[in-house]
Amino acid sequence: MISYYYSSVSSNLEIKKHQQKIEMILDSKKIEYKKIDIAADPNAKDRMRELMGDAKALPPQLFNGDTYCGNFEAFEEALECESLSEFLKL
Repeated sequence: MISYYYSSVSSNLEIKKHQQKIEMILDSKKIEYKKIDIAADPNAKDRMRELMGDAKALPPQLFNGDTYCGNFEAFEEALECESLSEFLKL
């Protein structure tokens, strides 16, 4: 199952747009995913960063189970290369 870490509270418009695009693409391709809001659960942010090995990482971030897939830029590149399934390790 794809885990999608995002923040429901962000003053950064770019992050909000990235999150919306990820959700729109995953929904349109009927890829099931679990949304994890790091703003609602402080432990979620720590877990996301721990799984990535990056103590300063910001959302959105994508995982398949506990396996890190990538951030928005990597997601967008996978879309352009038509390799989204490989990127998400499906």
